[in-house]
This record gives sequence, structure tokens and C-alpha cells, in this order.
Amino acid sequence: MSAEPVPWAQLAAAQETVTRYRAKIHQRDDDRCAYWLGAISDSGHGKLRAGRRSDGTSRVVTAHVLGFVIEYGPQALRADDVVRHTCDEASCQNRRHWTTGSRRDNNVDYHARVHRAGHALADVRGPAGRAIAIRTAILAADPDDVEDAIAAAIAAGNPTGARQDTLW
Repeated sequence: MSAEPVPWAQLAAAQETVTRYRAKIHQRDDDRCAYWLGAISDSGHGKLRAGRRSDGTSRVVTAHVLGFVIEYGPQALRADDVVRHTCDEASCQNRRHWTTGSRRDNNVDYHARVHRAGHALADVRGPAGRAIAIRTAILAADPDDVEDAIAAAIAAGNPTGARQDTLW
């Protein structure tokens, strides 16, 4: 038995859902990751109950997919596409860091970058542990110290301190 398709157009058009989604994002500069502050799945992705039970649209959805549909419209998400993170931060909600592609594209990207020293995908806590640590740091920090708290949470997942510079 297959699950009912997610009513993305209805969810993205529901102001209550959009407001709830946006309230759970820690916004930063346009080029930096915007972290999810709500529930986090085992894969490190944000989760949110969207829609309403009264109209049959209530679903627990992956936050960045909902965000993608809110920002770009449901027509931008083809049936077989996944919303990928160019930053490789599973909890990132920055629309500039999203692109669509196939599951194969996503897997190829993952395997190409997972072993880079200091990279988000190489975090010793795994993607969920990393996302939870960053969320916890943001929520616990004084507003003036949030960036330092994020940096410390990220560094804790790379205990060797090793990093690999990009080639360009």
C-alpha cells in the first residue's frame, strides 16, 4: 500500500503552514546556512507537521522540501526529484543552497564529498548529531554569541581539527 501523495501546492499556499515553517529557521546572511530549529530526523533533516487535519492536508514533511516548494512553487519539484543541499548541511533552510536532482545525483555528490576532512558530511556525530548540536547551540546562545556557538558546535564534530582546502 503506497502513501498518499503530499499535497505540496496546498501546503505551500496555507499561510499558517508557511508561518510555522519560517518561525523555525535561524536566518543568517544570504550566503550562509540558515539552520532548522524544530524537530530533526535521523538523517539530520528538519521535520514539520504541515497542513490541517480538518481539510485532510496534515502531514509530517521534510522541512527543506516544504521550503523549496514555498520558495519556488510546486511546479519546480518534479515527481522523481529530491531537493539537494549544495552546502551538504542536512538541516539548512537557505533557498540559495538547494537544487533539485535525482536520488542518484544526491548519492554521487555524497560519495564524492563524505571523506573530505572537516566537511559537514564527515562530522563524527553523523548528520543528525550535527544538526542537533547546531540547533542546541543556537537555542542556548545569547543573541550576540550565536555565530560563535554555531562555530563551536561545528568544530566539535571534527575533533582532529583537520580541514581540507578546496582546489579553487
